[in-house]
Amino acid sequence: MTQIGGVPDMHDEDDYPYDNPVSRAQAESLREQARAGGLRFEAYLPPALADWLLEPIERGMFADPSEAVFAIVGNFRDLEPHRDLRDALLRRLLQAAVDDPRPGTPHEQVQAEMARRRVEPRAVPARWRREG
Repeated sequence: MTQIGGVPDMHDEDDYPYDNPVSRAQAESLREQARAGGLRFEAYLPPALADWLLEPIERGMFADPSEAVFAIVGNFRDLEPHRDLRDALLRRLLQAAVDDPRPGTPHEQVQAEMARRRVEPRAVPARWRREG
């Protein structure tokens, strides 16, 4: 993986983190049908992202999660050819994390929390239902 200003360049196809042959084959087999009729899929968002996504829907910015995801994916696609902007944004996000004045969490505490969460029953995810 190459580095750009100390930030990993996630544009090297050989280093994509989710290079799964089964997923690649399924994507290839669905491409023509998706080009003709679109793609429908189910997505799970962890609690913090779900909360973040529902807030603009509550404000009326989006009609539902699928409209929000449509807009967000469009933004991601529009940024893709502008590698310099994506890399600058990533550097700013990383720098903000480094500059965060809050104390870090000790490794042992993180490990204990992860172990606790693995055995703790999970809440049932909320499910958006389309009206009408």
